[in-house]
Order: sequence, then structure tokens, then C-alpha cells
Amino acid sequence: MSEQRTVLVVDDDATIVELMRDFLEAEGFRVEGATNARDALAVMGRASVDCLLLDIMMPGESGFELCRRVRTMSDVPILFLSARGEDLDKIRGLGLGGDDYIVKSATPPEVVARIKAVLRRSLGKEAAQDAVLDYGRLTLDVRAREVRVDGTPVSFTPREFEVLCLLAEHPRQVFTYEQLLEHFWGGIGDRHTVTVHIGRIREKIDADPNTSPFIVNIWGVGYRFEGKKR
Repeated sequence: MSEQRTVLVVDDDATIVELMRDFLEAEGFRVEGATNARDALAVMGRASVDCLLLDIMMPGESGFELCRRVRTMSDVPILFLSARGEDLDKIRGLGLGGDDYIVKSATPPEVVARIKAVLRRSLGKEAAQDAVLDYGRLTLDVRAREVRVDGTPVSFTPREFEVLCLLAEHPRQVFTYEQLLEHFWGGIGDRHTVTVHIGRIREKIDADPNTSPFIVNIWGVGYRFEGKKR
């Protein structure tokens, strides 16, 4: 990486924090550690953090609760790292604004690879050419990473913005679940990951997300974006 990025690892097990520190620092990252939500927020208050690797089951404030608080102040990429692999936990984590959900059975190198993938997609958009995608009541400023609905700015997580931007840049093109999963999550995960993100996007850009005029569900296949550029 041309610029050192900082990852905040939050886990009540200090051994896991130090293990991830070793692997991340070996890949050129700067690492901050915290064993609870209070300390994590303190780190974010004093340091510039580019990515959070967040445990769910912690004493006091859980990782879900911490994610909810972080999302009120920052769109920093958040990856959940949890021993719990149930679909409901994955859906909840992604629904709260998480960008990825990793089960702790994953090896440290795999975790590092997925952190790199999230940062690469997030940072890649910063270098995108100056462009505004204008679809009438919905506009996307690619360089500013800003979405407006009926002229009002709407907050999006980095992953939500990237998914919406990909669809909006290719109107009428169908993207399968597998294509979206491979492009944004390295092929790791399942359809729930895609559908949860699409659901959150629809809620933000449409009065009735079940009958979205912009993102159409092609049943059993995937999604396509409808709209005419202005």
C-alpha cells in the first residue's frame, strides 16, 4: 500500500487482538486494539481509523451496539469477526451497516485478505473520475461519494454506496447474486449477504422498497438498475 492504513481490532479476547495485530502489521497495516466498546470509541476519538474488525459477543456493549453507534458518526468500513455463524446474526450485522461478516473459523490470512478487499473497493472509489450520475430524483456524486434523493443527502455505508454505484453505472444490466458476491465479497458468503445490502439500499432511495422503481429483482437471478440518465 502506498499509504499506511489503520485497522482497529475490537475483541474482548486480548489474544485475538494481538494475533490479528501480528498478521496485519506484517502486511503493512498500522493496528489499534481495544477489548471493549468504550475503549474502541476512545481510540476512534483520538486516531484516524480506516477499518474496524469487530467482535460481536463482548461484555457490556456488544459489537452490534457498537456498530450502531459508529454508524451515527462515521462510514468507516466495518467487518464483523464472530464465533457465531448463524444467518440471523449475519443478517443483523449487515443490516446495521456492517460491510462484511467473518466467522472466527477463518484463518488470520483470510481475514487480512478480506480487510484488504474492503479497503481496496472503498479507496478505489476515491480515485474515480469526477462524475455525477443523475437519474432524476436520485443522483450519485461518484467523487464526493454522495447520494441525494429528491435533492436531500442520504447517508450510505461504503459498501452500500459501492453496490448502488455499480448498478447505477450499468442501467438495465442484470447482475447475478454470484457476480455481486464475487465482486464485493470475494465470493465468500451467500445470497443473504447480497439481499440484505440491496434491501438497505432500497429503503434509503425508495418510498416503498418493495416496489422499487430503481432496483428491480430478477427472481432467482439477481438485480438490475432501471432509470434514464439526465
